[in-house]
Amino acid sequence: TSITSAKIQVNGVHLHYQQTGEGSHAVLLLPGMLGSGQTDFGPQLKFMNKQLFTIVAWDPRGYGQSIPPSRDFPPDFFERDAKDAVDLMQALKFKKFSLLGWSDGGITALIAAAKYPTLIHKLVVWGANASVTQEDVRIYNGIRDVSKWSEKVKKPLEEMYGHKYFAKTCEAWVDGISYFAEKSDGNICQQLLPDIKCPTFIIHGEKDPLVPQAHAEYIHKHIKGSRLLLMPEGKHNLHLRFAEDFNRQVEDFL
Repeated sequence: TSITSAKIQVNGVHLHYQQTGEGSHAVLLLPGMLGSGQTDFGPQLKFMNKQLFTIVAWDPRGYGQSIPPSRDFPPDFFERDAKDAVDLMQALKFKKFSLLGWSDGGITALIAAAKYPTLIHKLVVWGANASVTQEDVRIYNGIRDVSKWSEKVKKPLEEMYGHKYFAKTCEAWVDGISYFAEKSDGNICQQLLPDIKCPTFIIHGEKDPLVPQAHAEYIHKHIKGSRLLLMPEGKHNLHLRFAEDFNRQVEDFL
């Protein structure tokens, strides 16, 4: 099945999305920091079951092809993304849908599932966290300077954004996410986790250098009835590196 690419106006911005499959079960893929459907979900758009699922991958505002506007990080940027994501799916006429969120997209998905429970069918998150610790801030500052990134990770993003926008947005993200650590409990969305009522599957790579395992365990503990899968060899991008295994696990769950 081909992958269509289009834009639709949502909450005053033109959001870009890719769509494929004709299944009755709609699934939204939510990318990570600086991510887009194109950079973050190639193996999912290509290989997930097109008979069972209709798959939508979106570019959050200021990311991918959803520019303009330029990306910014106000204190409520995760809530804003969650509302944009849900409103996008409604604009596309999906009454109920599942969320697959990676990294920042996982945080967005947690918030969306908690705030819009009647719309969300099932939830899968990986590489996500509900709070920011001082240790996390140290890790984020380690990736602040994009010139130090590996070529493999850097190249697709530089091609998409140009070096200047990519570098500037990464720095702004580090500042934006570090803001949460200034609160007494580092909270992003901890208080919302008990409100998530849909079936939830949390996946974590045991070798994830960006998100310590304690975050996945915390989310699992606070979402009633959720399932946690640890992938011993998985890093942050386990859905790309181990796409076949990941897709199978997720399809079985959905």
